[in-house]
Amino acid sequence: MINSFREYGELREIGFRKLGRNVLISRKASIYNPEKIEIGSNVRIDDFCILSGKLRIGNYIHIAAYTSLCGGKKGIVLEDYVNLSRKIEIFAVSDDFSGASMTSPMIPDQYKNLVEARVVLEKHVIVGPGTVVLPGVTIREGSAIGALSLVNRSTEEWSIYAGIPAKKIKERKKRIIALEKKFLREMLNA
Repeated sequence: MINSFREYGELREIGFRKLGRNVLISRKASIYNPEKIEIGSNVRIDDFCILSGKLRIGNYIHIAAYTSLCGGKKGIVLEDYVNLSRKIEIFAVSDDFSGASMTSPMIPDQYKNLVEARVVLEKHVIVGPGTVVLPGVTIREGSAIGALSLVNRSTEEWSIYAGIPAKKIKERKKRIIALEKKFLREMLNA
């Protein structure tokens, strides 16, 4: 039987900047610039995901199939307990679409005007399938983003957003905080 996730020894050989414990990365995931990627513990990255550029992935993270994290030079940060559903695109770098400069990774930088800004998803963020997050966005602690949304501005804490562009729908419950404390206590006593 073939294991669909890479063995820990294989992951170490990839050359990540940091690699925690209990990390599951699909053999079908694509990894570029692993020396710029930090991965915490208890992380699962599913089939056909693309990890590129500067990335810091915290603990207890799930990145579902077909998700793309394009960190560029500025980087993407996923704090603890972030959950990314299928087919999400997060960009810390993007081409200028105005027509004032050329585009394409095959064009030298002096002919392009790249838009680059760090993206942060704080603790307990969940992002629905098909969502796009643009450079410079911070999705604040506890926020939830509905499916097929375009996040082009930072969110408020503990809020639910959806739409194109994403707009605040309502507040999100904070019961997660108590559950996190209970979970961590039980993990320490296990």
